[in-house]
Amino acid sequence: MEIFVSPDAAGAGAVAAGILAAVIRSKPDAVLGVATGGSPLPVYRALAGHEMDMSGVRAFALDEYVGLPAGHPQSYAAVVAHEITERLGLDPAKVAVPDGAAADPEQAAREYDAAIGVAGGIDVQILGIGHNGHLAFNEPGSDLDSRTRVEVLAARTRQANARYFSSPDDVPERCITQGLGTIMEARQLLLVVAGADKAAVLHEALNGPVTSQCPASVLQLHPHVTVVADAAAASLLSAPIPVTSVVA
Repeated sequence: MEIFVSPDAAGAGAVAAGILAAVIRSKPDAVLGVATGGSPLPVYRALAGHEMDMSGVRAFALDEYVGLPAGHPQSYAAVVAHEITERLGLDPAKVAVPDGAAADPEQAAREYDAAIGVAGGIDVQILGIGHNGHLAFNEPGSDLDSRTRVEVLAARTRQANARYFSSPDDVPERCITQGLGTIMEARQLLLVVAGADKAAVLHEALNGPVTSQCPASVLQLHPHVTVVADAAAASLLSAPIPVTSVVA
């Protein structure tokens, strides 16, 4: 596990973008797993500043709400289109998001999981971490080998996401999420974390026991994990996990 610490969120985004740019330059048809949320967004802004052709890149989003109508501005399909596909100049036909509006969400989840395999798997999976330790929308209690599926969102998660909606009651109760087992099949995991409010959960995920009660702790079992955090988020990290590089 590598851990890079930058003074602020923008700097962390720039470091993570540099890692992704190196992968894309070496493999122009790389398959990326993309995440939304506050911590990963600076990564895409910084990556857009790298002058390179990304039209051959394929991307799979981590998750999507179930039940929002097509085109809803808070759907992850809309966020991915605006913040990632358009910003980076990706081919929209090569960017996939789970179909949260499907008549049969469970079947849509299974098909999405299979599509990742058909694409050859994820080269680099970008991740954020929730306050309760969730990865993607894998809430506490999720099986560590779970596959892409329909999940019920925890109250803490819905509360955190309510800032994006007109009312907390508008936040969907269900989602389609890549499972922890699906995520762990990516060849590299790139966790981006920002903010003092994430310090405790980041410490728990990296230093605590591997347990389904902190889904992000599964990162400890992956052979190639890179963590990029700002100083506030990394403030509680301690041995045996060393900070291998400090970025000015």
